[in-house]
Amino acid sequence: MRGFDNKFKDFPDYIIGITKEIWEDRGLGERMEQYYAQDVIVRTPITGVGIGEKPMTAATMATLVEFPDRTLLGEDVIWSGTPEDGMLSSHRILSTATHLGDGFFGEASGRQIATYAMADCYAKDNQISDEWLVRDNGAIVRGLGLDPKAWAREKIMAGKATPFTPAIDIDGPYMGRGNDNEWGATFSSHLSRIMQAEFSVIPSKWDRAAALCYAGGIRGVGHNDADSFWLGLRSSFPSATFKINHQIGREDPMMPPRAAVRWSLDGTHDGWGTYGAPTGAPVHIMGISHAEFGPWGLRREYTILDETAIWMQIAQHEG
Repeated sequence: MRGFDNKFKDFPDYIIGITKEIWEDRGLGERMEQYYAQDVIVRTPITGVGIGEKPMTAATMATLVEFPDRTLLGEDVIWSGTPEDGMLSSHRILSTATHLGDGFFGEASGRQIATYAMADCYAKDNQISDEWLVRDNGAIVRGLGLDPKAWAREKIMAGKATPFTPAIDIDGPYMGRGNDNEWGATFSSHLSRIMQAEFSVIPSKWDRAAALCYAGGIRGVGHNDADSFWLGLRSSFPSATFKINHQIGREDPMMPPRAAVRWSLDGTHDGWGTYGAPTGAPVHIMGISHAEFGPWGLRREYTILDETAIWMQIAQHEG
């Protein structure tokens, strides 16, 4: 890959490799400076927009104090682009950790957690300069024995979180929309139909035995579990505007056809659903979904959003 360190055989190897070097091998000084641009932009649902490699390094150290044995297992990297123009990776990570230190999630509890995160990262010339990161904080909070709604209210009322919204976003170096591969387009179409309340797309396009991983640490199988997640989400925000922000499809050796879609919902909490009684709160949701396809349709789906960011926005509105 022109412009990248020769020790990496390809772009997925780069993404998975630098993640391990930084987090597990503790490359928090020179490695962070090597792999992240000085003015890197990072967007997350509960911390808004962060700018700069130094704040990223500080945040990484704080997380490792709280979860010192954190292991980041890269399940997949679905990507697009070229080394010359830059590449965008959608990286699905399963993290295991023990809550051994005091920090953002409270006093050390000694509890073990296993949660998903997804990161869309733009890299060129061996450095990441633009990122969209979604962690399943709802699953983390539940794993620590806490209630996501109550935890989110406490954080937002204490001024310890800044939910991301388009109003505070800034343009970074990456302005692409992914690629035109058929599998990305197919998955985007499925999600768009769901958000048009056409939930019949699930039994018609999902494998009856589809394995499902959803926000909040939810694991499910088949049509009923997929319907439950998506219906509960859309019903909470029935008038919100759904947008496909980025889509990638890939067909790679020894892998099924895959897709990665970053999407958003913008609108009002004006319906009964997963988030309880309607409050009229303005809400922005950043979500990332991965899918694998097989002979009987969509056979694996992973959808991550940060439910604590949603509860924070509702709490802000309620005061």
